[in-house]
Amino acid sequence: MDKVLEISLLYDFYGQMLTDKQRDIIELYYNNDLSLSEISEAVNTSRQGVYDLLKRSEKILYNYEEKLKLLKKFMDHKNKVLEAYKLLDDMGNSPEVNKVKEILGEIIETEM
Repeated sequence: MDKVLEISLLYDFYGQMLTDKQRDIIELYYNNDLSLSEISEAVNTSRQGVYDLLKRSEKILYNYEEKLKLLKKFMDHKNKVLEAYKLLDDMGNSPEVNKVKEILGEIIETEM
């Protein structure tokens, strides 16, 4: 998984545990794709200050994941659902199989 996607997912899980300023920096850098210079101008802080806060915020997100493992559990769950869907695909098209595939499809769409 690339870093941008990983940080975005970690932010989705743990973002509310960050301070407002940490959330703002993560959102501006990862979600709005602003450079450190652009962020420093927007929040009236030095570029180095933005960089330090960004790295500290990333470390906090990784620490939460290390302890709580919500992203890992989510990805494991997603992979198991996708694997079950693929296995059902190989089983044919009985009404029961189609119903289970429909349910799994709904889970994939709404939760993943």
